[in-house]
Amino acid sequence: MSDKPDYYPHQHEPLLVVISGPSGVGKDSVLQCLKERGLPFHFVITATTRPPRPNEVHGVDYFFVSNTEFAEMVEKGEMLEYAMVYNDYKGVPKSQVREALKSGKDVIMRLDVQGAETIRKLCPQAVMIFLTVENEDDMAARIRRRSAETEENIKLRILTARSELTRIADFDYIVVNRQGKLDETADIILAIIKAEHHRVKQRKVTL
Repeated sequence: MSDKPDYYPHQHEPLLVVISGPSGVGKDSVLQCLKERGLPFHFVITATTRPPRPNEVHGVDYFFVSNTEFAEMVEKGEMLEYAMVYNDYKGVPKSQVREALKSGKDVIMRLDVQGAETIRKLCPQAVMIFLTVENEDDMAARIRRRSAETEENIKLRILTARSELTRIADFDYIVVNRQGKLDETADIILAIIKAEHHRVKQRKVTL
């Protein structure tokens, strides 16, 4: 396979693509589907203090670190952004994003809505994609199906997700991840990236 997918024009600026949205909309599943396409994107690995879920792998899905390790990374200025989400810290290591952009690769970053807001302020030229589902009931059902947490924490996730749905206007694109249509969702996101690379005035990402 070529180093560049065939939808790049002969000259292009690497993109910083943020895929965000409330809990329960399938961000991780969409990201995995994109990874399986074999395209030369850099998928950012987030550091988190939460324990791994079943089948999650350190260094692949997340960097699972202790609270002490996370605090040291923040103190050393190694985080591009970080926040507390549902009582656990999550953050994006700065170096991997800068190195990937420098190499000319598009960078795909999966963030919660709070983290996406931080990146939008740091990098107004980022492509901001808001992932959602068909309705609030579907979102709540997904949160309950996947969660092994207490009922109190599940309710907190649902309330937070409801609030995050009001932030759609802060994003460039909205993509509905319909039940059973994961490949369709990935196709739409790739079409957005393709269109961005064909802009007359391309985004110039600086971090």
